This record gives sequence, C-alpha cells and structure tokens, in this order.
Amino acid sequence: MQRRTFMKGTLAVSSVAVAVSAGLLSPSAVLAAWPKSAFGAKSVTDALSGLGVSTTAPSGDIQIKAPDIAENGAVVPVTVKTSIAGATSVSILVEKNGSPLTANFNLKGSAQGFVATRIKMQKTSAVIAVVKAGGKAYSARKEVKVTIGGCGG
Repeated sequence: MQRRTFMKGTLAVSSVAVAVSAGLLSPSAVLAAWPKSAFGAKSVTDALSGLGVSTTAPSGDIQIKAPDIAENGAVVPVTVKTSIAGATSVSILVEKNGSPLTANFNLKGSAQGFVATRIKMQKTSAVIAVVKAGGKAYSARKEVKVTIGGCGG
C-alpha cells in the first residue's frame, strides 16, 4: 500500500512540475492568496482594514496563550484558541511592531479554532488575536513584555 501511495504522489508532483515548466500553470496560481496590504500595513487599524475588518468586538471566547515575559523577542510562542462557532479565520497582530500583522490563518469547514505559531516582537506590546466568524470579527489581547532581542535588534 505504501508503494502505491508513493507512486501516486510522485506522479502528481511530476504533473505539476511539467505544467509549470510548460507555462500552463504559473507559480502564483499554485500558491495561496495572501492579503498583501494587510501584511504591509504600518498600524493595527490599517492591517485590520486590509483583512476586511472595520471593527472588532471583545470576546471572552478567545484565549491567547503567550508568555508574560518573553526573554527573546525574536521567537515568542503564541497559541490562540477560540470556542466561537463557525470561525473562518484567526489573525495575530502585535500592536507596536513595525508591521503589526504577524500571522493570518484561514480555517475551512469543521476545523477547530486553534492555531499555534512563533512570532517576532520588537518591544513590549499587546498581542491581539482577531477571529472572524459569521461575518463579524471578535478580538482578545494580552500584554507581553519583551526583555531582550526583538525583531529590531
């Protein structure tokens, strides 16, 4: 059974490679779309606007797990969990970063509202989690103190 799975995977990858090299499929069409304006924004408001969010409502159904004190701002572990039904996306923003939007996850179907990642923080700031569900946006925030490092040096 493993051999058959391996052969199918090899055939699929080969087909995509041939299509790309023949110009039938461009790499940008293969990669997922990403909100360029949101990731390039210089303020939280502009980043939210780039994500299609005008206002957020504070929610107790969103839990942010992050250290109270991050010893290294270049690698800060953050976990966001939500019990809001029908969550379609989870975004993580850092209020005082040069580019506040650090992560954006799109959830499909019956995916659980749970994401975990590592982010960079320039300095002590609020970490903001924004969850979109049912056409509305909900948020929670947690203050994280950065002692050294950070993405600024």
